[in-house]
Amino acid sequence: MRSRSASEEQSMVVTGGPDGQAFGVDIGGTGMKGAVVDTGTGQLVTERKRILTPHPATPEAVAGVVAQLVSDAGWQGPIGATFPAVIKHGVAQSAANVDPSWVGTDADKTFTQAVGDNSEVLVLNDADAAGIAEARYGAAKGVAGVVILLTFGTGIGSALLIDGVLVPNTELGHLELDGHDAESRAAASVRDEHGMSYKKWSKRVDAYMQHVERLFTPDLFVVGGGVSKNAEKWVPLLELKTPVKPAQLLNDAGIVGAAIAAIEHLGE
Repeated sequence: MRSRSASEEQSMVVTGGPDGQAFGVDIGGTGMKGAVVDTGTGQLVTERKRILTPHPATPEAVAGVVAQLVSDAGWQGPIGATFPAVIKHGVAQSAANVDPSWVGTDADKTFTQAVGDNSEVLVLNDADAAGIAEARYGAAKGVAGVVILLTFGTGIGSALLIDGVLVPNTELGHLELDGHDAESRAAASVRDEHGMSYKKWSKRVDAYMQHVERLFTPDLFVVGGGVSKNAEKWVPLLELKTPVKPAQLLNDAGIVGAAIAAIEHLGE
């Protein structure tokens, strides 16, 4: 299996790139989804299939589901997979919302061995994959300068792009907010858990995003996650200097971004 160079790790270029197809897998806490993607258009060319995430979500169990998704699609070729952790040179470095056995696991190798059939798997952070997809085909398409995508779900994921180039593993959801880990205060799961109105929850999101804004002075925020479907209920309540757009690819973003990363780095 070809290892990733440091330069590849630090800059996944999302403007331009070869046409072609790749298989994308989006691994979440409750479900794992996969489909073949035409990376030249950002469209899924097979029906998206979803399988429940195994519990406990150990490397072996998750790899088995990845292999099943790929096998069910009859796919052989480059495969990209998202994962909710810091991924450095294919190795999981954190486990904030996943099974702790992932820390130190070579996810690239684990998934590639499980899939077999001469296919190779590239793993990247889930928010980073969404950022790649939104920069190529979504809300951040054609936007120059600094773009920050924030996904609000169980936690808060982030992707930082500079002129369309991804700076991986920013993990801005773990910035301190009011003496707490930011995602413990402003994630969408917190709103659900406490039955908060969008108006009340948006105040926390606004405080968090203002903090990010002061640190990075972005040209655009893109907000994703399930709550982006109801963006009209909370985005207008944010008091930011930076424009905010809801993500456009929604449930397909991780799959599309993973496929793009795979074909651009495994297809070389």
